[in-house]
Amino acid sequence: MKLRPFYSKYRHFILYAFFGIVSTGLEFLVFALLYRIMPYLWANIIAFHCGLVCSFLLNRNINFKKEDKTVIRFASFYLVQVICLALNSLILYLCIDLGQWNPLIAKGFSIVLTALLPFFLNKYITFGKRI
Repeated sequence: MKLRPFYSKYRHFILYAFFGIVSTGLEFLVFALLYRIMPYLWANIIAFHCGLVCSFLLNRNINFKKEDKTVIRFASFYLVQVICLALNSLILYLCIDLGQWNPLIAKGFSIVLTALLPFFLNKYITFGKRI
């Protein structure tokens, strides 16, 4: 298999995944630093927003190369991410409060469960031709 055609075909997904790893790493690091000094849901919200801004900037500027309509694109990106935040927070609540899981394990589990949904929503809506 030649890598160039594969990369060309899946470029957006590959870059989105890579930038997702970078921004999720930032999110996880911020969460790990904050959950010990504040309620975990507040730490999750703050960490989430740090990852969100990082992900938006990387995907807008490098992956999808859509530097127009920044406010509208950010609002759309934010809405998609807030939906994922709600799902992520629900998973944390179920795992930590009801399941008595370690918060870091619960956070990792919630990230895995909510990873693909934003790619498709952002690819076709936020960075698609409709906006």
